[in-house]
Amino acid sequence: MALDRPIHEYPSIQTWIQGLTEQWGEPPSDLDDRLRVVESFCRFVDGEPDRLITESSRDVESGKRIRIKVRRHYSERIAEFQSTLAGDARTKARAANIVRSFFIHNGIFMQAGLQE
Repeated sequence: MALDRPIHEYPSIQTWIQGLTEQWGEPPSDLDDRLRVVESFCRFVDGEPDRLITESSRDVESGKRIRIKVRRHYSERIAEFQSTLAGDARTKARAANIVRSFFIHNGIFMQAGLQE
């Protein structure tokens, strides 16, 4: 799936970049690489970044709730994505963690090997 605009223009990507910038005090020096990883993941799951986030939560009276089944689905897809990447185990794990970081900074808690 081709994204309908550059990856950095999606609001969920902007939220993630803002979170990384606040966390590190400046944008990460490898931001372009991180953007490429998330864009590759979006292509892998055939979805736009904003859709991944909106599918993973729902609005309730008290705020947002994470959709556990959807989160589990994306957690499994991250593991699948990781297994398709070239490079050593550390490189693959780093890419998966970049994708998890995208979800986390958008309010969707993710961890490696998440089991529900």
